[in-house]
Amino acid sequence: MAVLQFISSGLPKVAVPSTIHCDHLIEAQVGASQDLAKAKDINSEVYDFLGTASAKYGIGFWKPGSGIIHQIILENYAFPGALLIGTDSHTPNGGGLGGLCIGVGGADAVDVMANIPWELKCPKVIGVKLTGKLSGWTSPKDVILKVADILTVKGGTGAIVEYHGPGVDSISCTGMGTICNMGAEIGATTSVFPFNSRMADYLKATGREDISGLAQKNIHILEADAGCEYDELIEINLDELEPHVNGPFTPDLGTPISKLGEVAEKNGWPLEIKVALIGSCTNSSYEDMTRSASIAKQALDHGVQSNCNGVMNPTSLTIVFNDSCNGVMNPTSLTIV
Repeated sequence: MAVLQFISSGLPKVAVPSTIHCDHLIEAQVGASQDLAKAKDINSEVYDFLGTASAKYGIGFWKPGSGIIHQIILENYAFPGALLIGTDSHTPNGGGLGGLCIGVGGADAVDVMANIPWELKCPKVIGVKLTGKLSGWTSPKDVILKVADILTVKGGTGAIVEYHGPGVDSISCTGMGTICNMGAEIGATTSVFPFNSRMADYLKATGREDISGLAQKNIHILEADAGCEYDELIEINLDELEPHVNGPFTPDLGTPISKLGEVAEKNGWPLEIKVALIGSCTNSSYEDMTRSASIAKQALDHGVQSNCNGVMNPTSLTIVFNDSCNGVMNPTSLTIV
C-alpha cells in the first residue's frame, strides 16, 4: 500500500534512501524451504510488483527469504546517531547500534519517501540506569522484561527510553538490540543505547568499521549529556537481576524464574510446556542461537530428552549462514522456519 501511495505522488524517485522487506508475507507452517516456496507461489504477483516498483523508483529490494526488516536494519543500515523510520513496530531494534529507529505507519513512510517532513509530538524521555554486570543465566532480554514489569504495557507511551550507566558495557550489541526491540511492548516511541565498544565490535564484524571510527570521534554526541534530567528514571542493578518469564496474557506480568513454579501453581497457569520457540523478533541473534544450542547439547549429553516440539526461527540469511557454518543446528531436532 505504501508503494502504491508513493507511485500516486508522481515523483520519479524516492527522496531518501529507502528499502522494501517482504519476509513478513511468509507464513511459518511446515519448515523454512517449504514455507518460502509456498509464499513465493501465493504472493508471486505481490513480489513481482514490489521488485519492479523498487527498480523503477530507486528503492532497495530485499527478496523473500532475505530476512525480516528489523534484523536487516541492524545488520546493514542502522548506525550510531541515525534517524530511521520503518513500517514495523520492532524497527527500534536499531537502537542497539545507537540510532533512533522508529516504527511508523505506511502513510508516514510515504511522506518521508516524498520529502515531506515527518512530524512527531515531542516525546518524554525515560532514563534506565544500568549498574552492575550481567552474569550467569541472566540475559539482555531479562532487562527489558524487568522494565516492562515496572512500567507496564502503557508506561512507555509517548516516550523514548534511554539506557545508560556502567552496566551497559556488559551487554552485547545484539543484546542491546533485543532490549530496544521489545520497547514496543511497553508502548515506547523508541529506545536507544549510547555508543560503546560493543557496538564498535559489531560494526567491525559486519563490515562497517569506518562508521565505528567516525562514531568514536564524535562519541560526545552519542551518549547522554552529563547531568541530564529525565522525565522518569529507573535503576536496575544487573548483579541482582535474575532470569524472568513474562506473561501469560500480558507482556508486563514479570516473574523471576526462582518464583515461577510457585506463582504458576498458585494462579492455576498451565504447567506443561508444549512448544519452545527460539527466534522470531527477540531471540534471533547468533548469540541467542548459540546459547540455546549449547543448552540443548548439554541436555542431550546428559540423556535428557525433550517432551515438547521445538521451533527455530533465524531472522536473516546472515544468521542462517553463521548457524550452519558453526554447527549451531546440529545437536537439535528443531523445525527450522
